[in-house]
Amino acid sequence: MSVDRGARADRLAAALEGSGTDGSPVDAYLVTDLTNVEYLTGFTGTNGACLVSRDHRVFLTDFRYAERAAAIEDWEVEIVSGQWLDGLASRLSGRVGFEDDHVTVRTASELDEAAEGAELIPDGGRVEKLRRVKDEAEIERIAAAAGMTDGLYRELLEFGLLGRTEREVDAFLTGRMRELGAEPSFPPIIASGPNGASPHAEPSDREIGRGELVTVDMGVKLDGYCSDCTRTFATGTESDLDSLSREIYEVTLRANEAGLAAVRAGASGSEVDEVARRIIRDAGYGDNFGHGLGHGVGIEIHEAPRLGPTSEDELLEGEVVTVEPGIYVSGKTGVRIEDLVVVGAEGPSRNLSSIPKRLTFV
Repeated sequence: MSVDRGARADRLAAALEGSGTDGSPVDAYLVTDLTNVEYLTGFTGTNGACLVSRDHRVFLTDFRYAERAAAIEDWEVEIVSGQWLDGLASRLSGRVGFEDDHVTVRTASELDEAAEGAELIPDGGRVEKLRRVKDEAEIERIAAAAGMTDGLYRELLEFGLLGRTEREVDAFLTGRMRELGAEPSFPPIIASGPNGASPHAEPSDREIGRGELVTVDMGVKLDGYCSDCTRTFATGTESDLDSLSREIYEVTLRANEAGLAAVRAGASGSEVDEVARRIIRDAGYGDNFGHGLGHGVGIEIHEAPRLGPTSEDELLEGEVVTVEPGIYVSGKTGVRIEDLVVVGAEGPSRNLSSIPKRLTFV
């Protein structure tokens, strides 16, 4: 299914009414963040910008990307010659909203000075709001990335963990991703034994021993969209694993399942987080779950909305979010279980992660 990028620009143009920090309309919107430029146009170079008004769509880049820009559909393409900032500023007029959350103070000042006759209005986050709700083509791509991730987990179980170093596991997974035509959506986390107590542990030369929990957090970027999934495995046999590891695994699994059941349109990020967090807190491990329950996933691995104790985001139908509770016991071990789900209007949301979550011994 093809992506309708023209419709995205139309949605952005329609949102210009009531834009800006003071709530008043702007005449045009300047997009300079390259991820947002890619979302609107499909352009993946290192220098590009979009200027959107109610009746005009202009994509600007420099000579290096003239051939690539020629393939962009539904946009007027202009190749800026000479000084990039001056060339961009000369096309601005009236009240122009810009992404103040992605532009440095110095660049904003220089652009404002160069854009004679234009009033620059700080108005960041406008494209990110559009990106929150995924269309069918986007969900199809995210589901394909999640499917590849599931396949990598199955291959990992055959590859094995016991006796491997964390770096060996990382190299196997990232190598297979590239062989399959994808890239890691983020550096994989391979955390064994006491390293599992660190939520963002980096793969080390530590050899994975018997009777340990091993947390593997990975995802791929495929056809422009990301996946994200975490599973925690055990090594050896059931008799090798201690009671603490068993207990925190079962508590985390219950929290994950409760969080998944709470994900639906209209729920707030803090409400869903509390459903899962309460289970961990009631089991006596509230202080061992220090991060939020989840986040949005799309072109980037971390997008809005956010699921966490202080989140004010209201979940919308068609968003794709993670549900990833964890328990981390310093110096001993850790568990995280994460699924990737599409927010549904009512009832259970669609889970894109299919790897079983029962404790698996490898």
